[in-house]
Amino acid sequence: MSVTIRVFAEADTEAVLALWREAFPEYNDASRPHRNPRLSIANKLGTQPELFFVAIRNDGDVDGAIVGTAMAGYDGHRGWLYSVAVAPQARRLGLGTRLVRHAESALAAMGCLKLNLQVLTDKAEVLAFYERLGYRADAVVSLGKRLAVQESEAVV
Repeated sequence: MSVTIRVFAEADTEAVLALWREAFPEYNDASRPHRNPRLSIANKLGTQPELFFVAIRNDGDVDGAIVGTAMAGYDGHRGWLYSVAVAPQARRLGLGTRLVRHAESALAAMGCLKLNLQVLTDKAEVLAFYERLGYRADAVVSLGKRLAVQESEAVV
């Protein structure tokens, strides 16, 4: 499969949403409003949009189809990797690895020395994928807190 990785463009929104809803079933759960993929895209476009990547298929009947994504961020101290997704028909062909390596290279070019990511504990296959790429569990506890956002501030 021939694929090009490039920076996300707003015209990619609907295709990315479709991919994410397929790759991340939790995005389909209305009881998890913090998993709003449209809001994730809007927020990323407001912060380091150059670190939002899409993989575009360049061959066959699906030329131009989005078959993968990766988002990254860098705060000057650590980098983060988010929303690495690969369409089912493009899995096990090295595309996930290419997306991760692309994001790693972009972060390294910014001076990033350490990259973090989080994986849901029930995603054993995803954990194994990252372990094959050299990622290891850090001796830390990941803490989180949901912050209330005024409805008028939320992008829909």
